[in-house]
Amino acid sequence: MHFSIPDTEEFSDESGSTYMGYNIHINGVFHCTVRYRQLHNLHEQLKKEYGANNLPVFPPKKLLPLSSSQLEERRAMLEKYIQSVGQDPRLVNTDLFNGFLLSAQQETSCEKSQEVPLDVFLMNGYKISLNVVTTERSDQVLEKACHQLNLPNEYVYYFSLFLINREEDGDITILRKLQDFESPYISEKSIQGVHRVVLRKSYWDPGYDLELMSNQVALNMLYVQTVADVERGWVLSSKETKHQLASLQARGAKKEYLDLARTLKYYGFLQFRPCLCDYPHPGSRVLVSAGNRELNLRIRLAEGQDMREGSFKVARMRCWRITTLHNNGQMSTGGSSSSSNPQLELSFEYLMSRDKLQWITIASEQAILMSVCLQAMVDELLLKKTGMKRKQPGDKVRKGSWSYMKRDGSSQLISVSQSASSDAICSNISSANGDVKSPSKNEFSTSSMRKLSEKLSSVTLKSSSKQTPHPFVENDAFECIGDEDL
Repeated sequence: MHFSIPDTEEFSDESGSTYMGYNIHINGVFHCTVRYRQLHNLHEQLKKEYGANNLPVFPPKKLLPLSSSQLEERRAMLEKYIQSVGQDPRLVNTDLFNGFLLSAQQETSCEKSQEVPLDVFLMNGYKISLNVVTTERSDQVLEKACHQLNLPNEYVYYFSLFLINREEDGDITILRKLQDFESPYISEKSIQGVHRVVLRKSYWDPGYDLELMSNQVALNMLYVQTVADVERGWVLSSKETKHQLASLQARGAKKEYLDLARTLKYYGFLQFRPCLCDYPHPGSRVLVSAGNRELNLRIRLAEGQDMREGSFKVARMRCWRITTLHNNGQMSTGGSSSSSNPQLELSFEYLMSRDKLQWITIASEQAILMSVCLQAMVDELLLKKTGMKRKQPGDKVRKGSWSYMKRDGSSQLISVSQSASSDAICSNISSANGDVKSPSKNEFSTSSMRKLSEKLSSVTLKSSSKQTPHPFVENDAFECIGDEDL
């Protein structure tokens, strides 16, 4: 995951005193606003649980009021701190860290913990009406939706929840995948425009289809998504093949439909909006798709010419990075001018041949989503290599409790003792100085399958003098390639 604290905001409490809030963005999207002392409280709990030597340096307290330059220095140090925690596989997926992010999102949105209706959709518009608690995480809502569809537990985490936006022309844009540290209800409510929470498959190897197609519910879910992708033009087919698909669809021959669709170009790919790339030459207009362990670029070199295709295997990307550019009135990749929204770039270093590495840069508002897709592909490659099984509901028991310090200094006690399938969270208000029982310790063994989502590099601000110390992320799967891959 990519964390950033791009700016601060001044707030006033009930007594009229002002304080500085730090706006935390995750994967390029605003998530919450927190105070320095809230992050310090989180750090103290992490230190108690995992030891000071296993944590990055936290910016020290100051006795006197901070000047403007000191406030900026603290912002940069807090950003570096939370990025370092977010890149550590031992910390980023802990209940303590995720619980802090979820509680901070709830406090920032001023949402009370209560039961509310939430609609989750399939890609054909089929609506799954749920009753959820506002503070329930994405994995809990995902399990509820899949349970209502009668999907067996072993197939639940082949799917994920996504936020999509429906454009004025009827087209859709995948905004992002919902993460376990956020509430789908709060995240959806915070977005402007016509949007939905949708249930889509979240794996990249089409070989997994064969396992899911053995179950009727999973087969139906794959069929619904595939029909939508074919109709949207994300899957390419000839007129004759389209006619065959339409005939199979009319007969309700879902398995046969999938068998044919799986042979087509870009089946199972996620398509992004048109953008710009410096390959094969600067300013090339491209259509980027992600799937089947590759990033695919379709390039139109000139009007009237056929599309040229570039296929970049994820295992041959040595590293990649996300860069943010302040848009000083230039034309954005979407064709509109904006002086306020930053432009994003995804750059990756690719092994073009046995002894040639080349940097390729894509300028797109969806650059962070592209990088998340790359990370997921690498995770999946390493998952298959190590023989580990995919997460299932109820396969992890979480126990323990921790405190969440609110902006006003009071503490909320969060206790978890249920299995992951229910994950009921009990909250009580306690004194900020009260004793808090820490969650049970996790082992600090170094896993050979380190998730790239936990190592994503921080953003580089090209238009300013500030540059992050981690300009790119190494790709663990790059070491797995052999001569046959070259």
